[in-house]
Amino acid sequence: MSEPETMFDAASWRRRLRVAMGEEPADLVLAGGSVVDVFAGDVYQADVAIADGVIAGVGVYPEGRERIDAAGQWIAPAFIDAHVHTESALAWLPEFARAVIPHGTGAIVTDPHEIANITGLPGMEAMRAAARHLPLEVFFTVPSCVPASRWESPGATFGPAEIAAMLSWPESVGLGELMNFPGVLAGDDDIAAKLAVSAGRRRDGHAPGLRGAGLQAYAGSGPGSDHEASQLDEAMDKLRSGQMIMIRDGSAARNLPALLPIVTDATYPRCCFCSDDRDAHALLHDGHMDVSIRHAIALGLDPVRAIRLSTWNAADYWRLDGWGAVAPGYRANLVLLADLRDVRVATTIHDGRIVAQDGEMIVHGVPALSIPSSLRDTMHVAPLSLGDLRLEPEAARQAVGVIPGEIVTRLVDVEPTLSNGAAVAVPERDLLKLVCVERHHATGRVGVGYAQGFGLRRGALASSISHDAHNIVAVGADDADILAAVAAVAESGGGLAVVAGGDVLAHMALPIAGILSDRPLPEVAAAYGELEAAAHALGSQLPSPFGLLAFMALSVIPEARVTDRGFVRVG
Repeated sequence: MSEPETMFDAASWRRRLRVAMGEEPADLVLAGGSVVDVFAGDVYQADVAIADGVIAGVGVYPEGRERIDAAGQWIAPAFIDAHVHTESALAWLPEFARAVIPHGTGAIVTDPHEIANITGLPGMEAMRAAARHLPLEVFFTVPSCVPASRWESPGATFGPAEIAAMLSWPESVGLGELMNFPGVLAGDDDIAAKLAVSAGRRRDGHAPGLRGAGLQAYAGSGPGSDHEASQLDEAMDKLRSGQMIMIRDGSAARNLPALLPIVTDATYPRCCFCSDDRDAHALLHDGHMDVSIRHAIALGLDPVRAIRLSTWNAADYWRLDGWGAVAPGYRANLVLLADLRDVRVATTIHDGRIVAQDGEMIVHGVPALSIPSSLRDTMHVAPLSLGDLRLEPEAARQAVGVIPGEIVTRLVDVEPTLSNGAAVAVPERDLLKLVCVERHHATGRVGVGYAQGFGLRRGALASSISHDAHNIVAVGADDADILAAVAAVAESGGGLAVVAGGDVLAHMALPIAGILSDRPLPEVAAAYGELEAAAHALGSQLPSPFGLLAFMALSVIPEARVTDRGFVRVG
């Protein structure tokens, strides 16, 4: 990642003037391509002249120290993910970069609150260091809700002092998603302090399902964007409340088909695309923002407008000067597309340098994998027994109802089945145990409840990826298998596990903060695919069982969750 521009370079400016006026050769000329113009909303043929990593001019430029024949290709701005948690790819930041750059991604705006929940500001500094010198621009929003609520038990806290420190970084573009919307509506003192320290900066919103007077109060408190709308009328209410609508197209939540009709001739400047969470398998085999643009075009959106939603609109909202367009004075972060409608990325250019071609990285400036010391040895779990998984009958009359493709849940009334005076899992009724084990301070706290919708007929799944506090979460049809799955995760320093009949059927270690692998992304993707396949073999019909399991303890998403502190009704 290059440092954000903070000083005016007169020599470089004068050189660009000479290149623009044809008095000096450009460093690189993309010759004869079709320029995707996100300002005029059309496509036209021109050369793009680049000097010192900046677009000097768009027009006729026959002279260049290097020329690329772009005839038959489309020259577009590199894509921007307006809101993402890179940790969801299960890979350390350099491996995330290796995955997305060949798909045309030039910049991301990441909220690293997953790491912040585990190790606090030292973890943020480790991510900042990992982002340096990547051929990918990494902008940060500063975690605002660590912990997400009083119902969660993270490994660290991130208060106003930490927020102020991180906001001072030139790479930090605003306050991260303000998930504790009940705290906002209650006028909480802690929220007030965080709003005060972020005055004058963009604030990211996070209020799923919020409507009416509550939405007015929330939006009026400063969150200027929303990526949590799952229904068209909800998105329209948030748009009318002044929020930028970030249409999410991720692995666990896929809202693009439902929300795309909000993009009209009148509203499109206030919409953009984001992935939020995209797992390793999806990144490697499907893609990144190119997938969202492709989906939108297939659903009828004009290709140039679709590209604008993932370039200029995102850059404009986050105040990323010099990003998001093919125009003079903009940084030469570009893609060459072999096909406009299929969004087939042939070449990715970062700061005027080709960094990926035909789906492969061609630069060697991505740092090697290494585990920062601040993110080692973070798994601290107290001894557990079957008795810790006991579910009392009075606590088992409601369940967390999983909704495929959504991270919101339903609060479901159920009639528990009892054995020896305790509620037990009943897989034939799709009534499983959902368990959350505190793993940062070895407190021995275990929350237990019912879940419906995972569809397991036997066995158990466990994961130390559990937004946002990242305690160990497990779901299963058998207490012994749940205990074994939790043990497999804990003993590997974090990870994912599938267990049935006492046997570990699939497992992946995540030794970086308990949520990231130290292996190359192709290995991570293969292991993740095996885990999901093993979960499906046990009966789950969910598109991404582990993707949804990761959200079952997130206590600020309606309507029900289970954290280490117990069953939580949200909203």
